[in-house]
Amino acid sequence: MKRLLIANRGEIARRIIRTARRMGVATVAVFSDADRDAMHVREADAAVALGGIASADSYLRIDKLIEAARAGGADAIHPGYGFLSENADFAQAVIDAGLIWVGPPPAAIRALGSKSAAKAVALSAGVPVLPGYFGDDQRDDTFAAEAQRIGYPVMVKAVAGGGGRGMRLVDSAEQLPAALQSARSEALAGFGNGDLLIERALLGPRHVEVQVFADAHGHCIHLGERDCSVQRRHQKIIEESPSPAVSPALREALGWCAVALAQGAGYLGAGTVEFLLEGDAFFLMEMNTRLQVEHPVTEMLTGLDLVEWQLRVARGEPLPLRQDQVSLNGHAIEVRLCAEDERFTPHAGTVQGFAEPPLDPQLRFDHALEAGSVVTPHYDAMLGKLIAHAPTRADAIDRLAQALDDTVLLGLPNNRAFLAACLRHPVFRAGEAGIPFLSRHADEVRAALAPSHDVLIAAALAASYLGHGSGALPSPFPRPLRWRHGDETLDLVVRELGHGALRVTAGAATHDAVVGADVLTVDGVSRAVAVSRQPGGRCEVRWGHVQVTLDDLSHVAPVGQGGGVTARELRAPFNGKLVTLAVQPGQRVARGQVLLTIESMKIEHQISAPRDATVSGVTVVAGQQLMPGQVLLMFGEETA
Repeated sequence: MKRLLIANRGEIARRIIRTARRMGVATVAVFSDADRDAMHVREADAAVALGGIASADSYLRIDKLIEAARAGGADAIHPGYGFLSENADFAQAVIDAGLIWVGPPPAAIRALGSKSAAKAVALSAGVPVLPGYFGDDQRDDTFAAEAQRIGYPVMVKAVAGGGGRGMRLVDSAEQLPAALQSARSEALAGFGNGDLLIERALLGPRHVEVQVFADAHGHCIHLGERDCSVQRRHQKIIEESPSPAVSPALREALGWCAVALAQGAGYLGAGTVEFLLEGDAFFLMEMNTRLQVEHPVTEMLTGLDLVEWQLRVARGEPLPLRQDQVSLNGHAIEVRLCAEDERFTPHAGTVQGFAEPPLDPQLRFDHALEAGSVVTPHYDAMLGKLIAHAPTRADAIDRLAQALDDTVLLGLPNNRAFLAACLRHPVFRAGEAGIPFLSRHADEVRAALAPSHDVLIAAALAASYLGHGSGALPSPFPRPLRWRHGDETLDLVVRELGHGALRVTAGAATHDAVVGADVLTVDGVSRAVAVSRQPGGRCEVRWGHVQVTLDDLSHVAPVGQGGGVTARELRAPFNGKLVTLAVQPGQRVARGQVLLTIESMKIEHQISAPRDATVSGVTVVAGQQLMPGQVLLMFGEETA
């Protein structure tokens, strides 16, 4: 292996480049039109354009990737994760082209890459699985009959792919048809395969997975487990190892089952076997036949480089360690930094400010971020992964939460503060967070993030004056300011005293402030400050570790209750593609009724009616690409 093409983008492409360079292997990047200026393109030894913007026109095109390997002089291809990493046809095409495939054999991908097929292998290997239906008959009537046999609640899952896409919890027979339709659509868009399965749903389990590795010499070992229970939309956002719920005896049982499954399918390379854990009972969910997003957790715990292992196994070398030589030291935790708001809605945009926390061998940040990076709606919302390692779990939590506080990311909504609050939540700190953690505690986490009145005053002053100083001379005229944060409107009157000093009146209270170039002092409290200004009068302000988004209302006349124009319009909350439109002009709708579905960042989002009303106009059609703030529907003036 002399020259490696990386059939991926973003942080995982950078991650693979880093190890390949250390091993003396040259790298070839590929890029879509949207990624022409991306960091992984600049860092590789060569780069080849795929054309197109959407995944279907670029990173999911097998023919383009094989041709790019030839054009770049590559003799091997690493798929990363996502996209075609678990596509047996791609693996076969790479091999047929005479190239080295850095991954498991196509037959193993087919046997394990499908959740249905993996369960069949598991049953033959003695690995426990949940009762379910994994058959080829994909008719809704068949699923309805099987769900009745299994008993509700059931989980609908896409047979292909991962990342929580095509996954729906169904509590009753009435919910099943809509869940099947939505899951099929999302799976088809994300993986090119709309096949589904159903299985009995566990309502309070943990999600625990085991990292396995196999070589071509008959060796297969595991590298311990990772607990990935903290999730939203069935997608992981916090992963740790070892699991607080796994004893040494349970770890041995999980590891034995994971290795048995891999060996039963003739596996090769890196893979992850995922289980649902309820007490000491566990059941196979699926096997991911690729490197996981959360592989750095295992690397920090073991001191190993799993990408290096992948490349060595692909070259035919044996595994560097036996099972009894694997050592798990201390505790490691990873968080996924995503471009999403506190309600988990993804957002596209441009990074206007970025700074890493102070890094060292026990704190790692895998990302593809820099000031000016454009986050498009065409790919996943994940921006990077921050990983901390420490002797104890408590130390790792503290280290990672502090690192999130110290990370600066301005320009688009992100979950940095939300993740830090999750780490500090008493249920997580106690090691008791299962899959329902966020469904039960997300509102508590959001409440912990609500800025105080003093913080909002500081943010409003920063948004109004930072970069537009008050001048050296005092102004004799008071300046009214109006800013909105969420549903709260802040009315201030500011007197400029000169040299950045301000006297601020907010209701009956008075505050003294001083605005400097990068420090803001309010009532004697000084903190670093930064402002990101966006179109439409929106400002993102970071004061110390707190980040606040404000909308400028200083030049907007107050609107009476219910009189705002937005009450009569439904606007797109983010970039995306309109998948389905369920209403037409003249139709009566009820509050909470699903009106349309938007696909953004590989996830389908159902948009509901904000109130009872009559649809007076529709301005979009299914298949249309939407922009944030674009008017989708108009409602009549009357309300029910």
